[in-house]
Amino acid sequence: MIMADVLTWFLIIIGILLVLNAHWLAAFALFPKVVTASRDEYAQRPIAATFLGLAILVPVIVIGSVLINALKHPVIAIIVIGLWMIPAVLAFLGSAGLAARIGAGLRSPHDDAQPWRSVMRGSTVLSLTFLTPILGWFVLLPWTLVSGLGIAVMILRRQRISAPVAATVKSTPMPIHNDTATVVTQVPTP
Repeated sequence: MIMADVLTWFLIIIGILLVLNAHWLAAFALFPKVVTASRDEYAQRPIAATFLGLAILVPVIVIGSVLINALKHPVIAIIVIGLWMIPAVLAFLGSAGLAARIGAGLRSPHDDAQPWRSVMRGSTVLSLTFLTPILGWFVLLPWTLVSGLGIAVMILRRQRISAPVAATVKSTPMPIHNDTATVVTQVPTP
């Protein structure tokens, strides 16, 4: 193996780790409530999330593969691969909660002012665990993504169910009086 081959694989692995970190940070930046709920859910139900993720992912992959092989049309293949991206995005969204959970264990005084730092620390540690030969490649990385898919589905389903309940709560309208306009001024106290 020449130096160019070593450098190629090194840069590919570094690129993959950076992309994983970027996905988890983007998930936290775009959906902080979902990632925070995912972090808490990992503490309570990681096994159930894994089985739910497997129950969703296995049929999606099998049905998609059968469609691609049976129809052998490039448009069908593009559509199926595009549909496979939905569970992939949900897996990154949910697994950002695992990165946040790891980062919460690595507390810093700056976390209150900048909560994304704990996700960055956690995602760095989590992605570095994937470098472990065999265990990291074939156990930790797939488990992280499968459980992330399950967690994301749990959280999104719970939020969808609780949203109509919250929307049915009636509020009493505030009376509007246009008779008089009151101006309130505050005088600063020394």
